Amino acid sequence: MVLSTMSTYNWLLFLHVTGAFLLAGGVVVAGAFNIAAHRRQRPSEIALLLGLTRFAVIAIGTGSIMTLAFGLWLVSEAPWGYSYGQAWVIAAIVLWALGGAMGGQGGSREKRTQVLAAKLAAEGDQPSAELRARMRDPLTLFLSYGSSIAILAVLALMVWKPGA
Repeated sequence: MVLSTMSTYNWLLFLHVTGAFLLAGGVVVAGAFNIAAHRRQRPSEIALLLGLTRFAVIAIGTGSIMTLAFGLWLVSEAPWGYSYGQAWVIAAIVLWALGGAMGGQGGSREKRTQVLAAKLAAEGDQPSAELRARMRDPLTLFLSYGSSIAILAVLALMVWKPGA
């Protein structure tokens, strides 16, 4: 069997798109667990669902690194002359950083909520006003969902490359 040879650009594109799928998939899975947790009352269920997001965070982290590293490398290898000064490249990098920062902060806040939920589950697993308030915290929701929107905007820029 003869393997066809791929150019450096094709390998970079493959790895970049793989990273984008990991990133997008992780964001969707984390969002699904988060939404499911918001629909629960029992602290044990909330703790479980918020705890499961750690698996999505692995995909998000891996995908984030891959999209940035291979995306920047792609810019320099693209046969049709992309440049780091193009508006869509700059916007993608800024949104990538913003999405990561917001997601990190929102994730830290959700981790504290998950710890509270686990504590309440061990103490009788009864619904709690404090836990419900943390689940509805506007800043945490803004950070988490804002991060998702920023990452989706990065993916849109990657696909459509406005002005390129």
